[in-house]
Amino acid sequence: MRQQAGDASPQDVTLRRILALAVPALGVLAAEPLYVLIDTAVVGHLGALPLAGLALGGTMLSVMTSQLTFLSYGTTARTSRLYGANRRAEAVAEGTQASWLAVAVGLLVVLLGEFFAHDLSMLLAGKSDVAAASAEWLRIALLGAPAILVTLAGNGWMRGVQDTIRPLRYVLAANVISAIACPVLVYPMGFGLAGSAIANVIAQYISAVLFITALARERAFVAPSVSVMRAQMVLGRDLILRSASFQICFLSAAAVAARSSAAAVGAHQIVYQLWVFLSLTLDSLAIAAQALIGAELGADRTRRAIRVAWQITAYSFAFGCGLGLLFAGGYFVLPPLFTSDPAVLAQIPHAWWLFVVQQPIAGIVFALDGVLLGAADTRFLRTTTLAAALLGFLPLIWLSWVFGWGLTGIWIGLTVFLLARLVATVWRTRSGVWAVGGAG
Repeated sequence: MRQQAGDASPQDVTLRRILALAVPALGVLAAEPLYVLIDTAVVGHLGALPLAGLALGGTMLSVMTSQLTFLSYGTTARTSRLYGANRRAEAVAEGTQASWLAVAVGLLVVLLGEFFAHDLSMLLAGKSDVAAASAEWLRIALLGAPAILVTLAGNGWMRGVQDTIRPLRYVLAANVISAIACPVLVYPMGFGLAGSAIANVIAQYISAVLFITALARERAFVAPSVSVMRAQMVLGRDLILRSASFQICFLSAAAVAARSSAAAVGAHQIVYQLWVFLSLTLDSLAIAAQALIGAELGADRTRRAIRVAWQITAYSFAFGCGLGLLFAGGYFVLPPLFTSDPAVLAQIPHAWWLFVVQQPIAGIVFALDGVLLGAADTRFLRTTTLAAALLGFLPLIWLSWVFGWGLTGIWIGLTVFLLARLVATVWRTRSGVWAVGGAG
């Protein structure tokens, strides 16, 4: 393994440098779930049934698009190594190819999703009224799928070249406009639940246009390259399987909650969206880790990459502790902001306190995920995540249904899932086998 002289330098990456990448990335990551939280609050005051429809419809859209996060994380892994090797133009070209791939796959998602929307809703909900509300929202929101994937690709290549400022501007602009449009469409204009979906589509296309414009300014438009897109898909294969394990579990959790009551699934939606919001907030440091680790390895500074990995993990753990304390203190304030339904509010405590204690664990797990993603150690992440999900989280979800454990059982399953990943990622990072230099 080659090591440059700078590899042996005792100097670490400064906190200022980490925050320069992480804080704008936090804005990007938080913008979408924050918008969903606003959307949840708007729809929640329509009643338990529309909220349940949004919960299931939103979960299915998230599943369909989250399966393709390799367009973001895989692109960052590839571009950051090229950027670290001083090959910026090639790094941006990766973004162009990822964007072509995003459009093609997004159109396929729309076609399949529109065809199966009602059947999937019925399968998950088990109740015709909840399924009808879910399918209504999903069929409209799916029209934004190509734009969602273009935004993922845009974030991927920009993070790889360590530019997290422009993505923040683009995503904030789109979501602010949509957050204003959502309550207007739902209430004064009378679209109800459908208005929420329309506002969602508006946000996605504004964001996609801004990212495409950025590629145009880079003079990076090139014809689709089958070989490059195939290489992206090879890396994406492991990330897709890893993401699939998440989504199978989260879909199962929504299905079990829905079979309990509309109030249970509404409570699960509120706490789950807060969990997503905090997960992506913690993931801002993971994105900084991914970009910095990829660049260090691309420049053959392997020892420095290992030091940076543990630095960012320490910061992320402290951040997770702070978030846990913040939301523990917010228990009496936050849930009523999302719903006034007494039955939903009564269900929330069954998930809330497990959600709170998970945050420090998640701080470590997400940071080390970012480290290993930056090193393109996707096979390990795939295997361990699948094992934790399918042998821990998923069985506890369905046991909750069989034995009537409700939301408590579901959220114990999520805690076990995080603990298993904690053990695996700490062991892998300590081994150092992931620290392989070179642009790839």
